[in-house]
Amino acid sequence: MVKVQVSTDELVAGRYRLLEVVHQETGRDGWHGQDVESERPVTLTRSLLPDHLREEAELRTAVRITRESEALGLVCPGRVAVVIDVVEDNGFLWTVTARPEGVPLSTLLGHGPVNHVRVARIGLGILDVLGAAHQEGITHGDLSPGQVWVQELGGVTVGGFGLMGATSSARVTTPSYASPEQARGEGGGPATDLWALGAIMYEMVEGRPAIRDRGGLEATLRAVERLPIRTPLNAGSLSPAIQGLLRKNPVERVPESVVREALTRILNAELEDSAPTETLPLVRDTDVAAPHARQARSGRPVSRPVLLGGALAVTVVCFAGLIAAGGLSDRSTSASGAAPSPTAPGSPSAAPTPANPTAPGTPPGQTPSASASPSQSATSGVDQAAGFYRYDAPQGFSIDLPQGWKPLRTDESPDRSYRVTLGASDDPRTLAITYSTQLGSDPVAVWSDVDASLRDDSIGYQRIGAIRAVTYRSREAADMEWFSVSDGVRERTFGRGFLIGGGKGFSLRYTTPAEDWNSADNRQALDVFLESFKGTSR
Repeated sequence: MVKVQVSTDELVAGRYRLLEVVHQETGRDGWHGQDVESERPVTLTRSLLPDHLREEAELRTAVRITRESEALGLVCPGRVAVVIDVVEDNGFLWTVTARPEGVPLSTLLGHGPVNHVRVARIGLGILDVLGAAHQEGITHGDLSPGQVWVQELGGVTVGGFGLMGATSSARVTTPSYASPEQARGEGGGPATDLWALGAIMYEMVEGRPAIRDRGGLEATLRAVERLPIRTPLNAGSLSPAIQGLLRKNPVERVPESVVREALTRILNAELEDSAPTETLPLVRDTDVAAPHARQARSGRPVSRPVLLGGALAVTVVCFAGLIAAGGLSDRSTSASGAAPSPTAPGSPSAAPTPANPTAPGTPPGQTPSASASPSQSATSGVDQAAGFYRYDAPQGFSIDLPQGWKPLRTDESPDRSYRVTLGASDDPRTLAITYSTQLGSDPVAVWSDVDASLRDDSIGYQRIGAIRAVTYRSREAADMEWFSVSDGVRERTFGRGFLIGGGKGFSLRYTTPAEDWNSADNRQALDVFLESFKGTSR
């Protein structure tokens, strides 16, 4: 890596001629240039150096950045701007790549709002690259419109890998695309990249940024952390995905699989609408996280695909980080906190919502009390239910699960919150367990906020009855149930959140196809989950 002094009249590192500026952002600008030795066209990007790179040895920085981009270039050929040279210049870092096809996304943004279908296509292209990077253990951490090149037909190339990554150094370039956790100096991970993707798609559909640059690094980062984001007005069916990506708490941010499902659905619908008299090949959902979600090569999806994250409507219930609560020291379950009896899935009115829900086995008309005999569980000296085993999670909770179930996805936040989704690849049911450290004092009020959010953000959302205050293991708790639609499949979710004080707690959210809600297996599973769960505060 060579140190140089640069002006537009000189060669960068004695080799690269600057021809024209192609994009400018806070802390970063890009140029079309030429390698005078090979006479090949190149693109040069000059970025402010974050603190961790200032402290890193120059050669080590160059090797790491080039190796990272080369590795991703092999995984995503033609979709990653592979770095061929790195040059340091007194607080700036130049990266040199072959010239990508198309134009910087920042140029496209300069022409005003973009149709939401085109935004979905571009967003899916960016997500594919980010997903591949995350599978390789690589976080971008510095994504912005200037790092994305867009081709006329929607193909994208993503550059800028290796500059920030998951470091906790303050982001010094394009701070308005920093995630709230980056703004707090907590570093980042895959959820940080998803926030940046949401911010980019928001600006594309609205024609204005989600958080505008405040004219200074600190002021902009404070705005990212503290200011609410206005609901997008021009996003159409893309709105739930964008709002799900722009959730302040990274644990609540919708995962890649759910975003991919939503964007794919929009593109499929566009293809169907454009040729209603014939069956055209649909965009294939390549989400490897849901091997049981099968897609036909043409026509409508076959079977009954249920992604691990559930429908966007359900995973926005990544809400669970908002409501969950409960480090439990006691395994007894009060009768009023037992699982609700299953009801016909036909309509919300089928679900009774008495002031004091009746526990299974309680005679009609009799209200159970908190002093009722607790249900015994596998860990209280009684054998586990047939077909279940005891799962002890590394996060500190334990629960009885159906044989074959295991963690499908785990998301963790720097504030020690987490969400673990459990299930099996051949089973459409899932159980999400969330631990949160920033909860309100009233579980019913928290669910009410979640209800309002789901109405705005979800697909086919319909709450079943009222939010019910219950007692669960002598703690304040609340239950909420709702219907939603995932890839054309109507699903039903039961959620229980309970508080342990100090703003901490757990929630359990059980989701199953609505038509199967009344089955004996579903009834048994929910009973076992609620009776066997045990968690500890972190």
